[in-house]
Amino acid sequence: MVHLVPVQPCQMGRWDAIGLRLVVYPLVRARGIIPGQREGVARTTLMGPIRNWRESLAVPWHRTLLVIFLAQLTTAVGFSSIFPFLPLYVQSLGSVTGADIELMAGLVFSAQAFTMMIASPIWGLVADRFGRKLMVQRAMFGGSVILLLMAFVRSSEELVALRAIQGTITGTVAASNALVASVAPRRRTGFAMGLLQVGLGAGVALGPLLGGAVADAYGYRSAFYVTSALLFVSGLMVWRWVHESFIAPAGSGEGQARWIRHWQAILSAQGVRISYAMRFTSQLGQQMIVPMAPLFIASLMTDATRLNTVTGLVVGTGAAFTTLTAIYLGRLGDQVGHRKVLIYSSLGAACFYWPASLVGSPWQLLALQAAVGVALGGVVPSISALLAGYTQIGEEGAVYGLDNSIRSAAQSVAPMVASGVAIAFGLRAVFVAAAAVFGVAVLLALIWLPGPVGEAVSA
Repeated sequence: MVHLVPVQPCQMGRWDAIGLRLVVYPLVRARGIIPGQREGVARTTLMGPIRNWRESLAVPWHRTLLVIFLAQLTTAVGFSSIFPFLPLYVQSLGSVTGADIELMAGLVFSAQAFTMMIASPIWGLVADRFGRKLMVQRAMFGGSVILLLMAFVRSSEELVALRAIQGTITGTVAASNALVASVAPRRRTGFAMGLLQVGLGAGVALGPLLGGAVADAYGYRSAFYVTSALLFVSGLMVWRWVHESFIAPAGSGEGQARWIRHWQAILSAQGVRISYAMRFTSQLGQQMIVPMAPLFIASLMTDATRLNTVTGLVVGTGAAFTTLTAIYLGRLGDQVGHRKVLIYSSLGAACFYWPASLVGSPWQLLALQAAVGVALGGVVPSISALLAGYTQIGEEGAVYGLDNSIRSAAQSVAPMVASGVAIAFGLRAVFVAAAAVFGVAVLLALIWLPGPVGEAVSA
């Protein structure tokens, strides 16, 4: 169990107040975000401005959510400022072994995802034993160091090696999800996960625009300096403003045998395995587009001088619309059932990915990516909320560690699948394949996915 130390208004220092004011004021008018003055009592409708914003921060789980939201936003800006341009960075570096650039571009994505797939469940169990805040800091500070080193690589092989190391150390999304899920009331999980997705989506929307502009103006290496600095700042925010009083569960020292039993208990819970299958399919469909997007956009442009900027705009637009819908669809799932929201959102993603194969300009692709972003705003938080509903309090680290491992497995496979489809049928066929994957996700949910106890499950 995690027990957060209540923070009274008088206990907050001057810099705490100034820093957290930047988080609270943009959110206080959002419907249902600010709870009442008594801990555990949340207003469903905000009737007017909060007279004393410090009182809202005295609620421990809400304070933690707001800080992690801001840290998630900052981290996402950093990662996404370099992520869409990695294939182009690989091309600029070249290969010292004579390997095909297409192969190295795929390995840059797959290597990081493969090592994260292995490391994430272990970090999740460590979080349940030693605390979730520590794991968030590990991911952010460790990622800051590794991303800084990537600015100094001399070949694509060195970049692939550092990406593999990055996968073993980072995992900010899973660590943040586990921390928030451990403190948020179960009835508010959909909202909390939706808000985290807003931070992630907003960062992914802003990051490519920032990275594209920086890369066009100063070169690809400069984007890694920015990313490293943003991750370091995020780690400092968590270290300074998230207060966790962690008590290790009984039997935490039993070692490997306990860990295996812990995983077995989680996977045997109703709905967990099919939720992980949904995570894999949805992540696979989404990530298939990522390594092919710069190449596809380049084929649509007659003037490639602003390729990085246009690529960032297309990727960022989808993330922006995910941001706009995630918190609303997360709250809607709390009311009508996350299963229902997940089914309709997955169906929407399938419907909007398919026509992207027919576009004739980057601006048509941008419009369809915006529509896909709306649908993904319901997919990501719904699966996270369902996992919280299916599992027990105190298992959050292991649950979201496994969840991140599933994400990483999909990210590891997706570039190779996308490359195979593109080689066999062309770049446009990748969008058709992504639509088919989301169609499979819809069928999985309709046939096998239950709702958590007490949730409406009818589709």
